[in-house]
Amino acid sequence: MGPYRRILLKLSGEALLGQRPYGIDSQELRRIARQIKTAVEMGVQVAIVVGGGNIFRGAEAAAQGMDRATADYAGMLATIINALALQDALEQMGVVVRTQSAITVQAVAEPYIRRRAIRHLEKGRVVIFAAGTGNPYMTTDTAAALRAIEIGADVLLMAKHGVDGVYEADPRKVPTARKFQAITYMDAISRRLEVMDSTALSLCMENALPIVVFDLQEEEGILRVIKGEPLGTIVQEGKTMFAPAPGEVS
Repeated sequence: MGPYRRILLKLSGEALLGQRPYGIDSQELRRIARQIKTAVEMGVQVAIVVGGGNIFRGAEAAAQGMDRATADYAGMLATIINALALQDALEQMGVVVRTQSAITVQAVAEPYIRRRAIRHLEKGRVVIFAAGTGNPYMTTDTAAALRAIEIGADVLLMAKHGVDGVYEADPRKVPTARKFQAITYMDAISRRLEVMDSTALSLCMENALPIVVFDLQEEEGILRVIKGEPLGTIVQEGKTMFAPAPGEVS
């Protein structure tokens, strides 16, 4: 087992798209589930927060005129769909899973109860947190930071879709942008880097919760981060360092 005993994995809704323009790619879902199963077998306690952007984005709907609170609640329902799909993929592999929802959906998920979630983790069950924080105007990034702190996770793993870490500028627009190997919370906030939203980042900083930002498309990416491999970018106290350029020795 690597340096982490209990992790919170944040999966964006887009992470479940795979090659599809919309919805859930079952092949991608199984690929993610296989890595989670292996992590559990390694003795790591795994909690997951899922987004809903592959089905519905509250912020986009609000920008088109929908009431913001209503749009956010619809987004929460999308995260429940994703949570159930991931639960099913894991259960088919023999993993014991509990889904807890921040909004009451009695027929399909437990309500979120912190102590019960911790008990599930201690028993080796995977816990999926759905419906964000249960509040409009809050992102699933904030939910991930909040739940990670509540359950005493050692690290928050931010699995990105096609982004392999934190850069000083958008590498798609600025090809010369350098990637950070490590960055402090304050630097990430002051540089306005898109690690996660500022509420979530501030929560992590106040509670000294390290964040690892990595590309979910990396081969065995989740497991490599859990084992402590220097994949992606780590956000924590300390100092800010750029990653060595290709061919450069760190």
